[in-house]
Amino acid sequence: RNMSSAGPEGRKKMRECDGLIDSLVYYIQGAIADHEPNDKATENCVCILHNLSYQLEVELPESYAQSIYMQRRNISSNDKTPGCFGTRSRKVKEKQQDTPLPEEKSNPRGVESLWHSTLIRIYLSLIAKSTRNYTQEASLGALQNLTAGTGPMPFAVARTVVQKANGLPSIRTMLHGSHPTVKKTAVSLLRNLSRNTSLQNDIAREVLPDLVSILPESVPESDIVCETTASICYTLFNLTQSSSHNARLLLSADGLPKIITISMNDSNMFSKASRAASVVLYALWSHTDLHSTYKK
Repeated sequence: RNMSSAGPEGRKKMRECDGLIDSLVYYIQGAIADHEPNDKATENCVCILHNLSYQLEVELPESYAQSIYMQRRNISSNDKTPGCFGTRSRKVKEKQQDTPLPEEKSNPRGVESLWHSTLIRIYLSLIAKSTRNYTQEASLGALQNLTAGTGPMPFAVARTVVQKANGLPSIRTMLHGSHPTVKKTAVSLLRNLSRNTSLQNDIAREVLPDLVSILPESVPESDIVCETTASICYTLFNLTQSSSHNARLLLSADGLPKIITISMNDSNMFSKASRAASVVLYALWSHTDLHSTYKK
């Protein structure tokens, strides 16, 4: 687990180690089958896979890049993949690509397992069944890493999480009553997922009211709450900027007063959350059909 966080060369060597990833996945599958999602070894295995999925899209060997990212070069030659903690500084308006999604192998081996639907479902199962904060955070973080890029593979992972594996209910649970770092990672994952236009209505229907409910009533009181608040706002921006319907959902969830309050704070410590809230207000105001409703 320590070695897997040793940087790009360490990750590369571990991904290339014959049988290592397969063994980690095998162990976690056994722990879930034996109804033991809370043991320490499972936590270690998930944390290793979390670290090995970090910057996976840009660090894959060329042989994989050619076969998996069919039209990757058409997407963005100078795009930088966000890391473990989401897309804080990114302000990229995504252009969804009509590219073929990667074809899954029925029996993935090694690095191929890292983005396979089998492991995605394992992460979602651990999020739902484990009560260990580190296991939950690592599972959410691995999915966050895998959905951080803009190529076909991150989009395929996002679609699997939202539509094929029905992962939103498990992620939504992590928004309520969980450890602050777990909540922060869950929101960062939702922010990544919400960048995909074809998934936005599903996400808004499932979790938009929950996101509004965990927004603070006033100025955030700590750095981690400020970070989480900013990520919530950027997720709400993604969900509402092109959808008047989703903007109405935000209104009906009583989100507008909270967002206005957060946007009006201009202290340096909380300026990130304030800026993010202002961006949401800008998106909401772009729906001219809702202006009279806003004024009421």
